[in-house]
Amino acid sequence: MTQIYPTPTALIGAEGTALGPTDWLQIDQTRVNGFAEVTGDHQWIHVDEERAKDGPFGGTIAHGYLTMSLVNFFLPQLIEVQGFAHAVNVGADRLRFLAPVKVGSRIRGVGEIVSVEEIKGAIQSVVRVTVEIEGSDKPACVVDTISRYFPES
Repeated sequence: MTQIYPTPTALIGAEGTALGPTDWLQIDQTRVNGFAEVTGDHQWIHVDEERAKDGPFGGTIAHGYLTMSLVNFFLPQLIEVQGFAHAVNVGADRLRFLAPVKVGSRIRGVGEIVSVEEIKGAIQSVVRVTVEIEGSDKPACVVDTISRYFPES
């Protein structure tokens, strides 16, 4: 269930709030191949299904950066901030890839609001997103996302 904040200032004091989980998302070869095409990363562990069967993971795996980019897919399912003029993605901190995402597996996001502060006339939040793999003890990745919300004029 999405945690909704009616204004950016409503985030103040929300540190430690757990978010999610999101719905599961199945990772298929079409998505992985599309990411390879866009980024130019055609390493065989991602795109060569036959060769990858004998590789270290027993099949193809999603690119780490594909998994990380899907955090942007999960964030709106975790948190919705309303009542701002515009918002920007400031970046990410502490990105870690902890387990490979095998093609055919399902992943989802869970989150936690790590910090909220006023910066340069805006509210900035850090949300730690953990991408879980169904049936795995280890998450695929963990990343601290940084968003800045600018007030309505």
